[in-house]
Amino acid sequence: MTYRVIQWATGGVGRAAIEGVLRHPDLELVGCWVHSEEKSGHDVGELVGIEPIGVRATTSMDEVLALDADCVVYAPLLPVEDEVAAILRSGKNVVTPVGWVYPADDQARAIRDACAAGRTTLHGSGIHPGGITEWFPLCVSGVVSAATYVRAEEFSDIRTYGAPDVVRHIMGFGMSPDEALASPLASLLEGGFKRSVQMVVDALGFATDGTVTTAQEVAVAAAPIDSPIGVIEPGQVAARRFRWDARVGDQVVVTAAVNWLMGDEDLDPDWSLGDAGERFEVEVRGDPSVTLTFKGLQPETVEAGLVRNEGVVATAMHCINAIPLVCDAEPGIKTYLDLPVVTGRAAPSLGAGRVA
Repeated sequence: MTYRVIQWATGGVGRAAIEGVLRHPDLELVGCWVHSEEKSGHDVGELVGIEPIGVRATTSMDEVLALDADCVVYAPLLPVEDEVAAILRSGKNVVTPVGWVYPADDQARAIRDACAAGRTTLHGSGIHPGGITEWFPLCVSGVVSAATYVRAEEFSDIRTYGAPDVVRHIMGFGMSPDEALASPLASLLEGGFKRSVQMVVDALGFATDGTVTTAQEVAVAAAPIDSPIGVIEPGQVAARRFRWDARVGDQVVVTAAVNWLMGDEDLDPDWSLGDAGERFEVEVRGDPSVTLTFKGLQPETVEAGLVRNEGVVATAMHCINAIPLVCDAEPGIKTYLDLPVVTGRAAPSLGAGRVA
């Protein structure tokens, strides 16, 4: 069958999601909500830089909720719970990269109630958190006995992230160290990362007390650093590290970590991405111990990343590929642990039923 899809927001993830829907043989784009009045009324194809597709964007939530659709790809910068609840109550399933990856039983009551009322399903994902943080470690753990430690870690040059307002005002680059450490970023991140760590703890059966600790560090510019958000002056934040740990007693058993650097020159302390460069790493120690390094999810150059960031595209693609499974699932919040394996689909020119 064909699943009818609405795209909610057309930032980097949203634009990639639209491209993914248009390429997927089982999906049809039927609507698009946008935040900006400047985008409202425009053909969605125009918004993503392709030929018109006959679907126009709108800023009207009521108009979108009235559409006949199976699923909404909800991808704004920050989630609004009331919006998501309204979508679910309208009878539309939701896939999203901005929350609800593994909410606790006492969390997200409004979302659970909306799923029950609308007979709908929500799946939260992402890349880190989401995917790299828990899905891949859990897959790797399937070939390991007696696991003692699980780590998921990101090493990224943040110059390739084409969202300057987010980098400066939310991520805190260019701030003073005190401003950055006091900013709400840690609390914004930890809701996702702590729950992702807890998913791994629960799935592997580590006997933690449910506590996941957060640690953060900053490095500053030791000399002026040119960046897409302007020059970062000496003494201003030019790199950030975050780490989330679960322990059994004093032993760390599950870690999620990010290393975000505005390049790896002229930093104090002298942080570096290392010889392996930008990457994601997944490690599971046990019998045997396994480490996977993911390349290709970060752009090859800063310039390329500002045009198209592969990590952003990957974030969108899991959402797109999960749509049929989410639409066919029982109502409620469904995590990576609840859904069958999410797979991609063949390129249109190589798929079943193609024209020879």
